Amino acid sequence: MSIYFDNGSTSFPKAPGVGEAVAGLIAGGAFNINRGGYAGAYEVAGTVYETREMLAQLFSFSGECKNVVFMPSVTYALNTVLKGFLRPGDHVVTTSMEHNAVMRPLVQLAHTGVLFDAAGADCRGVLDPDALEALITPRTRAVVVTAASNVCGTLMPLRDIAEICSRRHVRLIVDSAQAAGLFPLSMDELGADALTFTGHKSLLGPQGIGGMIVRPDFAGEIEPVISGGTGSMSDSEEVPPFLPDRFEPGTLNLPGIIGLHCALRFVQSTGIDALRNHDIALTGRFLKGVRTLPGVRAVGLPGTEGRAPIVSLDFTGRDNAAVSFTLDSEYGIMTRCGLHCAPRAHKTLGTFPHGTVRFAFGYGNTEAEVDTCLDVLRRIVQA
Repeated sequence: MSIYFDNGSTSFPKAPGVGEAVAGLIAGGAFNINRGGYAGAYEVAGTVYETREMLAQLFSFSGECKNVVFMPSVTYALNTVLKGFLRPGDHVVTTSMEHNAVMRPLVQLAHTGVLFDAAGADCRGVLDPDALEALITPRTRAVVVTAASNVCGTLMPLRDIAEICSRRHVRLIVDSAQAAGLFPLSMDELGADALTFTGHKSLLGPQGIGGMIVRPDFAGEIEPVISGGTGSMSDSEEVPPFLPDRFEPGTLNLPGIIGLHCALRFVQSTGIDALRNHDIALTGRFLKGVRTLPGVRAVGLPGTEGRAPIVSLDFTGRDNAAVSFTLDSEYGIMTRCGLHCAPRAHKTLGTFPHGTVRFAFGYGNTEAEVDTCLDVLRRIVQA
């Protein structure tokens, strides 16, 4: 038996055809774009362009698809925006539920004179937008916030935060890692200045591909962190001022983009509502079963309302790592135990430093797998 409940780390299985699409590019002609002047290179470039269009559509971005920038991951995108935009003396507001993809760049920047404050969520991971607004000062230049907690799945009040940012004239940067592909995220409705994404979680693509959608006026305020050849403006040693080249130096991860292109087709044809409803139904089934287990606390919100398909469990009186190890070694149930690269979130939820065992459900999971896992957990806690 093998059951995969670690979709919060990376989705598995990937969307149908992703592996074949990646292999097909490599075997059939892994031509570079913006460099080769021949049909194969133009064909790959066309697929890359189409992938930008699909992402702009997915995130309801009415601007040009050249504003969709590919990078190795959402982490690279967040680093690019934060380190390229902020200067000593600037102030940023974030939340206590952020992943280290946000917190580590901010802590690095703090050593250079950038200031930041984190609005504290409650013990369920719920954030009061007023608490966030209270931290905004005349020196605040941006708010950076996750769409959903990677620890407990709690959704952040993005619409309220977006309204605050608009009214207070500060930039809004969104980390969509745990929400993209499951929840509607509209760049236009939110007025977000940058939305960062990863392709390998609920977008069901391969690892190593992500990026951001950035508004053109904001892009001009971000100094590129990495520069190099782009295949454009080869007569100049200056960084190209236009998108996407400004933030896409070097050779892109074309196999990753081709795989993401295939995955996005699946997401489009299936529909994010159907994908979300499937995952949330499994989450609700799991939460209902967990409530009957003695000595087990489900972290975060009590139900599925306002939650991504992620459940973190704290086995009181037991070693969470030992439980996770037993699930895998004896029953083939794969989870993730620990602090999930989000120590501040665990402090907020009261699970620091021991962490939790995280179960994250995906489109490949079934009710039978959830029921099997609950039976196993019952055996473990009653042993």
